[in-house]
Formats: sequence, C-alpha cells, structure tokens
Amino acid sequence: MPNLVDVTVPVGQAEGTESVVSTWFKSVGDAVTENEPLLEISTDKVNMEVASPGTGRLAEIIKNDGDQVEPGEVLGRIDLDGEGAPSAPVAPPPPATAQADGTEKAAASQDLSPAVRKLLKEHKLDAAQITGTGKGGRITAEDVLKHVETQSTSGHARGTETPGASVRSHRVAHTQMRRSIAQHMVQSVATAPHVTSVFDADLSRIVAHRDANKAEFAKRGAKLTYTAYFVHASVVALKAVPEVNSRWHDDALEIFDDINIGVATALGSGGLIVPVITKAQDLDLFGIAERLQDLTDRARNERLDPRDVQHGTFTISNHGVSGSLIASPIIINQPQSAILGVGKMERRVVPMSDVSQETVVKPMCYVTLTIDHRVLDGFQANQFLTSWVGALSDF
Repeated sequence: MPNLVDVTVPVGQAEGTESVVSTWFKSVGDAVTENEPLLEISTDKVNMEVASPGTGRLAEIIKNDGDQVEPGEVLGRIDLDGEGAPSAPVAPPPPATAQADGTEKAAASQDLSPAVRKLLKEHKLDAAQITGTGKGGRITAEDVLKHVETQSTSGHARGTETPGASVRSHRVAHTQMRRSIAQHMVQSVATAPHVTSVFDADLSRIVAHRDANKAEFAKRGAKLTYTAYFVHASVVALKAVPEVNSRWHDDALEIFDDINIGVATALGSGGLIVPVITKAQDLDLFGIAERLQDLTDRARNERLDPRDVQHGTFTISNHGVSGSLIASPIIINQPQSAILGVGKMERRVVPMSDVSQETVVKPMCYVTLTIDHRVLDGFQANQFLTSWVGALSDF
C-alpha cells in the first residue's frame, strides 16, 4: 500500500484572489525530495512555488496547468515509499551545438530554474533554441525574454495568423498574471466611481536632501530612492486625512489604524505586482528605504512571499519612472479607497511666488490622487494632496 501524502495549496492568500496552477516542474513518476519545488501557482499579485511535503515519487497530479484552485485544495500526491508510477525513460540529451566562439549552446536537458521553465512553457520554446549567458552557459529568464523579443521583432514570433484577415497578425497567449490583472481592473472600475485630482509638486527639497544623504544610506545598507520620499509623504498625508486610508462597506466606512502602503512594481517579464510596506507609520525615512529596497528586489526576482502583497490599505503608482508625466485615472487597487500617481520629474519654469513676476527653474512633477467617490469627495482629495506636497517641502 503506497504511503501517500497530499500536496496542497498554501493557506493564507489574500481574500478574493484567484489562484491558478501555472506550471508543474515534475511529472508523475518523477523522484522528488522534501522541500523541492514541485509546481508554481499564479495569482494577480504573486507567483509562488509549492514545495514537496516529503521525499519519494510524484504519484498523482490532481490539478493540471491552468486549473483554478482554492487555499487548502489538494494538487497532487507524493508516495513517500517510492511506490508511485515508475519514472518514464529519459531520452538522451540532444548533442550540444558548437558556436563560433567555441562555447556550447545550452541543451534542453540542462538544469533550468523554475522561472526559466515557466517562461519556456508559456512561450512554447525549447531550451535548445536559446543560448545561455548565465554562469557555465546556464539559461536565465532574461535570455528567454530576449529570445522572444527577437522573434517578435523579426516577424517570426509564435502565433497563428487569423484566417481571412486582410492584415497579418499573430497571437500571444495571456499569462495567468495578465488575465488576473485584467479581471481585477474591470472589477475595480465596475465597483467604484473613479475621480482624479491633479496637483503640481516641487521636488527641490527632496532632490537636495537625497543628494546629501544617499551615500550615507548606502553605507547603512539601503538605497535612497525618490519613491521612499513619496511613501513618507503619503504617511503624513494619510495621517492628516485618515478617511483616505479606508475601505468602503455598505453599512460603514472602515478606517484603518495601520498605514500599509503598496508600491506598484513593474516586472521584467511583464505584469505588475504590489508589495506592501506594512505599518509604514512606524518607520523613518531610512526604515522605509530599507523595506522598499528589500521588497522591490525580491519582487523582480520572483521571491516574494504571498504575505508580502497582503493587507495593503493604500497604493502608490510611481509611473514617472518609465517616462509618464501624468496618468488618469489610475485604477484603484480594490478594496482600497484611493491610489496615488506620481509622474516623471522634469525641470520646469515656475513663478517664484504667487505675487512675484519672477520665475525660476525647479524640479517638478505632477501628482494625482484617484479616489472612490463613494468614500471621498474632491475636497478631501485636495486636502490629501496639499498635505502630501507640503511634506516634500519639509526636508
């Protein structure tokens, strides 16, 4: 009798988040060791690996790629006695192809990371098609993405031409993250009436403060970014207008005592994730910078824990880092009540004061607050932005 143990979906994901099996790294009959990654589950917020609960063989896969799952649901089973289905014979690896520089092209049978396997599967690629630039010729996620981009640019991207169409085209399958983001955005717009206020922010003081302090912060182990200042200013503004730090219920407005600020982070492989700085009201500027660096680094390396994206009460979208001056409306991260947008910093000519006719060049940016109009009015939005802009002038 096989000694079976269940592989289950980890409990403790954010409420209402759809989870889907993204990729199994093992096949039925494969040998597995305890804590070895077995599969990856995708949500609209984070991708997470599910580890083997024991050592043995993968005896059964219950939930296949693309299946929707719930916390605690059984995904498969491990035979701890190794009495599962026998392993399928392994075909010999294809011969390596010699390159002009004498190096060998990475074969499909090489040891690939879970992130690389996922990308290869999504784009239906063979590892033998890609030249690895990692240590020892290993294929990295960036190698796969560059290969896909090269295919698209040359007109040979994977896809199917639309029958009868007068314009040539190709299809690129949606990732689970993109499908989940789309669903979340549609649900937010359908739920909350969005209204956006726009202010102009003078960044002169934080530019000078950052120039004077970034070397010291680096010595202490934290990169001082402008986003850290924006988080700090948001804490000040949320304390001044606590109704912004809230959630709408049909019978009451829930105002949060803790200020948990999510920072939208673009991923190199496409998509967006929002890691959360919890209890930001208890952190000074260095603490914010340190926490922000840790979260964004782990987000871009797909090492976030599901807990890192939970319990946000307010979100910042620093879209200016990619060149955008203003974005409106930025879709609210439900069930929050507002989202802050910070545009690109640019040097502009502005008046020295309201009464002076003299002008000066200053680093400026447009900042927006998009609100759920069920919760907040324009007056409160303007109060928040006034406090936010003022906080940047206090450094």
